[in-house]
Amino acid sequence: MPSAAAKRALLAGAAIAALWAPASLAHAQAATAPAPTPAAPGPDGLQPGELYMEADEVIRDDKAKITTAAGNIEVRYENRTLRADRLIYEEAKEEGGQGVIRARGNVVIINDDGTSEYADEFVLDDEMRAGVALGFSARLQENVKIAAASAARRNENVQELNRAIYTPCEICAADGTPKTPTWSIAADRVVQDKKRRLVYYRNARLRVFGVSLLYLPVFWHADPQSPRASGFLVPRASASDRRGLSYEQPYYWAISPYSDLIVSPQVNTDVNPFLNGQYRKRFYSGDVDLRFGYTYEQDFDGRGDRFGESTHRSYILGRGAFRAGEKWRWGFTAERASDDLIFDKYEIGDVFESRGPYVADDRRLISQAYAIRQDTRSYASIAALSIQGLRRGGDETTSLDDDNDRTFPTVAPLVETHYEPVATVMGGRLRVHGSAVALTREQSQYFPTTRLPGLDSRRATGEADWRRTFTSAAGLRLEPFVNLRADAYSLGDILTGNGAETTSRSTSRALATAGAMVSYPVYRRFKDATVVLEPLAQVAVSPDAKQVVISRNADGTPVYLNEDSVAFEFDETTLFRANKFPGFDLYEDGARLNVAGRASVLWDGGRRASLLVGRSFRTQENDVFPERSGLRNKASDWVVAADAQPVTGVSLFTRARLDSDSLDIHRLEAGANVNRRWGSGFVRYLTDDFDINAERRENLDLGGELYVGKNWGVSAYGNRDMRQQAWVIRDVGVFYRDDCMRVDVVYRKEDTVVGRLGPRESVSLRLTLATLGGPLYAR
Repeated sequence: MPSAAAKRALLAGAAIAALWAPASLAHAQAATAPAPTPAAPGPDGLQPGELYMEADEVIRDDKAKITTAAGNIEVRYENRTLRADRLIYEEAKEEGGQGVIRARGNVVIINDDGTSEYADEFVLDDEMRAGVALGFSARLQENVKIAAASAARRNENVQELNRAIYTPCEICAADGTPKTPTWSIAADRVVQDKKRRLVYYRNARLRVFGVSLLYLPVFWHADPQSPRASGFLVPRASASDRRGLSYEQPYYWAISPYSDLIVSPQVNTDVNPFLNGQYRKRFYSGDVDLRFGYTYEQDFDGRGDRFGESTHRSYILGRGAFRAGEKWRWGFTAERASDDLIFDKYEIGDVFESRGPYVADDRRLISQAYAIRQDTRSYASIAALSIQGLRRGGDETTSLDDDNDRTFPTVAPLVETHYEPVATVMGGRLRVHGSAVALTREQSQYFPTTRLPGLDSRRATGEADWRRTFTSAAGLRLEPFVNLRADAYSLGDILTGNGAETTSRSTSRALATAGAMVSYPVYRRFKDATVVLEPLAQVAVSPDAKQVVISRNADGTPVYLNEDSVAFEFDETTLFRANKFPGFDLYEDGARLNVAGRASVLWDGGRRASLLVGRSFRTQENDVFPERSGLRNKASDWVVAADAQPVTGVSLFTRARLDSDSLDIHRLEAGANVNRRWGSGFVRYLTDDFDINAERRENLDLGGELYVGKNWGVSAYGNRDMRQQAWVIRDVGVFYRDDCMRVDVVYRKEDTVVGRLGPRESVSLRLTLATLGGPLYAR
């Protein structure tokens, strides 16, 4: 092993990386530290701290204190390799002086992460604190290339490149000839100041296809190698007939190592400014993320015409999630808006997304607080929920069909528990469930035009579910099951039918279901394909259930309590549910038989196709199921589901519910996905005779990209409301793409749709440059 000073001389090539990559300095300095304990050899075959060197010639001049290595030099240390034609180390002439390291001729460093640095020559002090590299270049991760006439490391905090260029694009054609990169950033000088956490540019130029599109005499941004730093983010510009010209400039403020704030004012020519913001903070056990917005303005419609009085308008979209020990976690979401259309009017994105364990419907906000305990055998949760509706049923001003928040219940508490014992019970799997909920309404949802009291309900449930599986040697599969359940209800503010007069009552019930599932898959091989036929049958029997009746219609038919099973579809996913209601309030009783046949074809090349046809039969009609479900009669509607992948990159699917007698289609959902070398796309079609609002729905959603040549393409997207005979959105665009850049020009037209802001047209330009984060966006 050479001395520490000699080792630094042999590792002098590491200085190139040290000039620009801070991690490399740590590697080089680690060369002077002895290995603490023996360890396994690294990928280069060396123990930690060991150094390997090859050279045609090594000369040591003790008198002049100069060590020279020449000819095919290769040095390996800490999984990094240095190659050079000549390496010279001049030790300090006197005590306390400073030595100099020089490497010349085709200097190359290959790092353990695959990145590499190159230089014609460099000079470095023997402490590797300062130095200069001439003819510097580097190939970094994500295919980034950097080149500079010189690179200088002035001290531990300041590094600079002179006459530098940066690009992630290819700079060589397939035949090896030089190629102008698609885009690049060039500057006379680039300085990285680690102390200030900034990177400065002098005379910076953004070039696209070799043409300078943007010139900035002075420019700076946060240092990407620093943990976090304050600074301006990518702006957004747009033009709208609602707000006029708009410019939004976000500013990022790194408040502390654990918190930050983005302030993003939106300045508009036709309406008052709108302030957006986002605050984030991380704690030892979790984090908080709060988005908010505010303005003081009149309301305005889709044409930008103002009406009403000026008032405070705002929104908040917040969440927090924390851990309390190994098994517990808790959190909250806070979602509220002062206006139903505030997000549409100010073009605020990423609104209706999941921020907690409970998710509201589209265009509805949910605020919740929850605590969850979970381990491998049990689960328990308690929560409180509040919902705000933003749906508009009529025009953009007001309508009786708008969401009425007073009809939405406050859910507090909502309790769920599940437990599965380790030991089997009678050879089968036992699961125990518990549930409780309390719903409080201010106004009745059945009479939205009057302020009648809303129904309050409280429920507690205990349930046990047992299942066991038997499989014969011939492949017959039998799964018997038993389900036992007990419910207790307390109801308040039940309308008696005499004006606003109400009553209260309590009730309880015991429910049970027993049955078995039988399947017998058979298969046969045909040349390059396998055909699988699988008949399935399920028998379930339940005593007559005591449904909870809250009132009766004028014709005397009962109105059942139904808070948690309003939205469900009878399809292949629910055909073999013993109780097809997804919630607790309604329960499927009587004797029923669920049957289906499933056929699948699996080709060796990866192609596949499957078809399922099923139906449910019962001994008597069941009016507990809604009319639209297809399950009321003794023989249910037919359920059909199919999917296929005829070729690689193409998939098809469909599911339908057909009338039990006429085979008319009551509900149909179909679609296709394509992902091929020449393009990609999708199409979705949905028609439903009666949705959960007892209205017919028909919708078409499609979009895709078609590549024209190597780099050019066209894109399209459309969403059409077939019932309203109107396109909700239409997009048509052209784009250019290569390995490091994409440019999209998109024309969008939004037509009049009930409950939205009305028609609008826009043209968007989106420029996405590889490695620079999100796209530069203008509309």
